[in-house]
Amino acid sequence: MCDSNLPSRRRPTHGVRMISNAPTIVFLTICTKDRVKILDNDIIHNYLLEAWRESDAWSVGRYVIMPDHIHLFASPNCEETDFDAWVRYWKSMFTRRHGGRSIWQIEHWDRRLRTGDSYEKKWEYVRSNPVRHGVVKNWQDWKYQGEIHRLYWI
Repeated sequence: MCDSNLPSRRRPTHGVRMISNAPTIVFLTICTKDRVKILDNDIIHNYLLEAWRESDAWSVGRYVIMPDHIHLFASPNCEETDFDAWVRYWKSMFTRRHGGRSIWQIEHWDRRLRTGDSYEKKWEYVRSNPVRHGVVKNWQDWKYQGEIHRLYWI
């Protein structure tokens, strides 16, 4: 239920709060500028994989690349690492590979997951995205998805 007395949020809040002795898994959604549908091809997929592997302050777990946006899960590789800086870094690495012109919206949406159950439920939602958008009939048929690192909820 919404409280109409609260101001509506026009921009996402940022900043992942690390909690000592607790796992950190962040769910990220990032869109292309003007929601242009250009991400669903092998070249873009490979550029993203390269950027994520090289920007190793955070590990990318499961991901789905849609034509105009990306969903991914990430976990830090060290305690003192800034999530927003990491997102800017891999976006810039991708942009250099892609010819130097940014294709990304400036803002992104992120959420620190609270439980292992939340991670699994969110993944179920994410992997079904290509089906909901009508690009495939079965989620297994969408080739722009995967898992780079196994993220553990310990």
